[in-house]
Amino acid sequence: MDPEQILTELREIFSQDSFTKNDLMVILKKYASIISVYDLMMASVRMREEGKYIQSQYREKYLEIYIKYFIMRMKEVIENNDDMNEKIDLDTLEDSFHLLESTFENEGNDKEDKFPLIYVITSLYTTFVLEEPIHPVGSEFPGSLKVTEENGVFYCPVKENQENNPNAICHLCLAEQTPNI
Repeated sequence: MDPEQILTELREIFSQDSFTKNDLMVILKKYASIISVYDLMMASVRMREEGKYIQSQYREKYLEIYIKYFIMRMKEVIENNDDMNEKIDLDTLEDSFHLLESTFENEGNDKEDKFPLIYVITSLYTTFVLEEPIHPVGSEFPGSLKVTEENGVFYCPVKENQENNPNAICHLCLAEQTPNI
C-alpha cells in the first residue's frame, strides 16, 4: 500500500455529509498498520538529526517530547478502540488539506520513507481525534516559552511566527497564540 493513498481516502470524505472520529480512526489505523518498527526507528533518527540544530539547552527536551508524542503516537492510534461518534469539522479538515499534501510533496518520491505518513497520521489524530495541539502542553521554545492550557484553551507562544509560512503545520493546530507575546 502506497503511503500517499491516505490523501486519496481523505479527499473522498469531503463529499460526505458527516464524518465522525470513528470514521477517521478507520483510515488512520489502516495506514498506521503499515508503519514498521524500522520506519519508526528511521523517523527517530531523522528527528535526532534535525534536532542537532536546536539550541543545546532545548535539544533533549525537544527530542523527548517529539519522540514520545510524535513517533509513539502510532502505537496509540493502533490501540485506540474508543467509540467516538463526535462529528469532525470537515471544513477545517478540507481547509488544511494542502498542508497534508505538502508533507508528501516536500519529501520527494521516496516511497520507502514513512516519515510523511507518520507526520500526517499524528497531526490528524492529535488535532481531530484528541483535540489537542500539535505541540503537546509543556513543549518548550527558546525564551523558556511553553505551550499551555488554560480553562480548556490551548496556547502556543510561537503560532503567529508561522503565519507567513503556508506549509507550517501550525495552521492545522487548534492552539491559539499565547496572548501578549
